[in-house]
Amino acid sequence: MSRSIVIIPTYNEKENIEKMIRKVFSLYDDFSILVVDDGSPDGTGSIVKGLQTEFPDRLFLMERGGKLGLGTAYLQGFAWALERNFDFIFEMDADFSHNPEDLARLKAACENNGSAEAGKDARADLAVGSRYCNGISVINWPIGRVLISYFASVFVRKVLNVRVFDCTSGFVCYSRRVLETLNLDKVRMKGYGFQIEMKYSAIKLGFRLKEVPIIFVDRKEGSSKMSGSILGEAFWGVLALRFRRIRAK
Repeated sequence: MSRSIVIIPTYNEKENIEKMIRKVFSLYDDFSILVVDDGSPDGTGSIVKGLQTEFPDRLFLMERGGKLGLGTAYLQGFAWALERNFDFIFEMDADFSHNPEDLARLKAACENNGSAEAGKDARADLAVGSRYCNGISVINWPIGRVLISYFASVFVRKVLNVRVFDCTSGFVCYSRRVLETLNLDKVRMKGYGFQIEMKYSAIKLGFRLKEVPIIFVDRKEGSSKMSGSILGEAFWGVLALRFRRIRAK
């Protein structure tokens, strides 16, 4: 069985999901995929079920009863992956805003820091696909959304005192021991603030985070799930997070 699994949360991604699955399975690295579908009324889950007959040992589906939040989708996916002994566990969107070709670069950062000469001690514990660690690398986003996203990461860096340029990135590779150590039952934020809380918790527990520069391309098909309530949860959640004591599991 593959040592690496890509968790892809979905809600109404029928335009993208089959293309994404086939693209990941075409890569040189042996990735498995877990799709966590929140009862998509457009039939996303049915498309995945149809593909499982073609990829029975690499494609898995978790069906949930409705829109329960991005954070809970990943938390349930993490638990599922840990039970099945995967060593590298990825977060990735279904809409091709994250380039599947970059999965190997994130994995390399956790295996050997991206360099065969780096040695064991240089390995990252989690690698983040970063839009902002090498300037601003975003394509086809409205300028207003770019500014909100960029300054949200600046806000998080200042409030939480962390040296992470893209705290809200949802393109991440976790080594198994990070997720085994974090107390996932205590994660409070469920929307995009979840991404901030996970990175901050890992850093506070002494894990090494490495940012890998990526080019983020806005979705071409389907619709964004971003909302004002999600941004509000992240803002107030970050302020509260500053005063929380982070404990290992």
